[in-house]
Amino acid sequence: MVFIDTTGRSYAIDPITLPSARGQGEPLTGKLTLPPGATVEHMLMEGDDQKLLMASDAGYGFVCTFNDLVARNRAGKALITLPENAHVMPPLVIEDEHDMLLAITQAGRMLMFPVDSLPQLSKGKGNKIINIPSAEAAKGDDGLAHLYVLPPQSTLTIHVGKRQNQTAP
Repeated sequence: MVFIDTTGRSYAIDPITLPSARGQGEPLTGKLTLPPGATVEHMLMEGDDQKLLMASDAGYGFVCTFNDLVARNRAGKALITLPENAHVMPPLVIEDEHDMLLAITQAGRMLMFPVDSLPQLSKGKGNKIINIPSAEAAKGDDGLAHLYVLPPQSTLTIHVGKRQNQTAP
């Protein structure tokens, strides 16, 4: 079981070590050492070789395997490098190497491209998924709002008011 915090660090806990009986639960900070001010944002469980898309709302991302997220110590491992004021997007499962990535910004811009054009890294910042002007990102006016992984034969329908537009990857 892997947890990802607000600073981009990942932590691993063996699920068998968690309490199995009913009760009040146990705080994660008893098993993990989070940096000051950090909170856990995401939790996931996958197979070791499952490919995942890791990204930040600053518009950068990369592909990694679930095993790349596993940290061996309580302090975790630096997984994704976040620019100032950026946040970690939820990790997305990549089922097929031919999947398409759809990125939508807060300003309403949209871009679709093959997931395999992103680098496979074990940690880092990654490549630019979509351009977000730094001045707008610094003010909080723009950023990556949504990421979707789409199968290659899917059709995307966009509705705006009473109009609609269909596109296929």
